[in-house]
Amino acid sequence: MSENLFSLLVPLQLSLRVAFLSTGISFLFALGVAWLLARRKGPLPSIIDALCTLPLVLPPTVLGYYLILLLGRRGLLGEFLTEWGISFMFSLSGAVVAATVVVFPLIYKSARAALAQVDSQFEDAARTLGASEGRIFLTVALPLAWRGIFAGTMLAFARGMGEFGATLMIAGNIPGKTQTLALAIYDAFQAGNDAKATFIVVFTSVLCVSLLVGAERLVSRRYA
Repeated sequence: MSENLFSLLVPLQLSLRVAFLSTGISFLFALGVAWLLARRKGPLPSIIDALCTLPLVLPPTVLGYYLILLLGRRGLLGEFLTEWGISFMFSLSGAVVAATVVVFPLIYKSARAALAQVDSQFEDAARTLGASEGRIFLTVALPLAWRGIFAGTMLAFARGMGEFGATLMIAGNIPGKTQTLALAIYDAFQAGNDAKATFIVVFTSVLCVSLLVGAERLVSRRYA
């Protein structure tokens, strides 16, 4: 038991770092895109919406392959970045990039739906009083839509902790460096260590459920 617990600490720490960073990055970009597209219709917004949502339906290995084509040492951006000493392959930063791509749609879809539900009359009233679009977003739209945005953010965080396919392809499965909880489960299973794999599976499941239940109670308490 103590051996399994000790072997869990490093993957847990890496998973938390990946989840926090990827959720934070996705939150900033997703919120901005959702605000721009919340009430816009037409071909261009529809195309942008489809591209933002695409990672939800593509297999993680496909996303990982796209990331390799983009950020690999001979990728579209990877070759240029390598000249500057920047590499995402087989590194924690690569795991963060992979998780960011995967969790972005969860925050974006929740934020766009929540912002679209905000009564436009409140925003129009703020505009007549001379408020800028940025101030309207921060003081009118965001306070009214925060519950939906928060729910999507918590889902994204839980998903970021469990990202596997894209992370494995771009960051690899390097113990102590890129091996997150999901990869540790895969590694233990491949090694035939069922006890360790089961322990990590149960721990990860309990952790994610606790996060979601805690977030739901927090939202309900504030809403009440």
